Amino acid sequence: MEANRIGRRTVLSTAGALAAATVVTGCGTLMGSSESRGSGSSKKRLVVSNSGGTYNDALTKAIYEPFAKETGITVTTVNYQSAQIIAQVKQGRPQVDLMDNTLLNFQKMAGLECLEPVDQDRLKSVKGAGIAEHNLPEHAVGKNVWASVMAYRTDSLKRTPKSWADFWNTHSFSGPRSLQSAEADLPELEFALLADGVPLDKLYPLDVDRAFASMSRIRRDVKKFWNTGALPAVLLGRKEVVATSLWGGRADELIKQGQPVAYQWNGARRMTNGWGIPKGAGNMDAAYQLIDFSLRPEVQAAFSKLFPHGPVVPGATKLLSEDVLATLPTSPTNLKTGFDADVAWWDKNRDAVTKRWQEWADA
Repeated sequence: MEANRIGRRTVLSTAGALAAATVVTGCGTLMGSSESRGSGSSKKRLVVSNSGGTYNDALTKAIYEPFAKETGITVTTVNYQSAQIIAQVKQGRPQVDLMDNTLLNFQKMAGLECLEPVDQDRLKSVKGAGIAEHNLPEHAVGKNVWASVMAYRTDSLKRTPKSWADFWNTHSFSGPRSLQSAEADLPELEFALLADGVPLDKLYPLDVDRAFASMSRIRRDVKKFWNTGALPAVLLGRKEVVATSLWGGRADELIKQGQPVAYQWNGARRMTNGWGIPKGAGNMDAAYQLIDFSLRPEVQAAFSKLFPHGPVVPGATKLLSEDVLATLPTSPTNLKTGFDADVAWWDKNRDAVTKRWQEWADA
């Protein structure tokens, strides 16, 4: 999933975060800095690409500002698509020092030889931190985890759906559904397989034929395959559907508004955002300093308090309240009931699966 969608996952207020000053620069957008790109003190300025929006606001308050205060290194944020950075690297002129993106996109970029390998010996915060192995690939470092979950209206369903099998059971849990379109992100084949009885630990490699057969069984009850992150919450809030998949945090906003909505962590699909250093980046020392800083337990916890992405460092969960942990995919409780998307499998099969999904949806 492209990074610009991360910033729209939730509409949480991050009161106190700096308002970003916006200046158009070439093919990207310079979002916040006290120094211009032409400054001679480049070693005191780190250029980071992220998705902007409330995601950038939370990063600014929890990570960038405290990092700048401690190190004297100013963080300038830009909003570049990964394709733009790939083109810059191929031209030998990367315009960013560090990228914040999904590990799936970094998998693709590594295959194109556009990322520097990560030297974990330069990251003190990684050693002994207990970060899951899949969040420490060769060319990236996981930072925060989000998830796709099942949400439903409590006033429309007489019973509480507890699994994707219940979501697929339109006889006992009647009412229109919504699921994610391939236009928004990865097709939700895992949910279809879980609904068909595949255990969490046996999902990969995905049985694509079985998944599409399962999708076909619920298709007539799907009112809309949503193609933007905001749409499923809108459909649920307007009572146009009684249950939907959606990105974590969206349901919390409805609940805060007093809507009769709940969501289920059972079968949640987790994805990780992380750091990647473009090949040929000019300020690698500062990039490693920021990566290391962001993985401190207290910094991880500070970010999760502002934005509903879970920390990758287990120690950070000890610094969070039960109320906050209940909203995070990497809380000790929620980790047990969800699964991590297999980035290597999706990188290899995404194009073929997306093509098949589009043909299936158009049939």
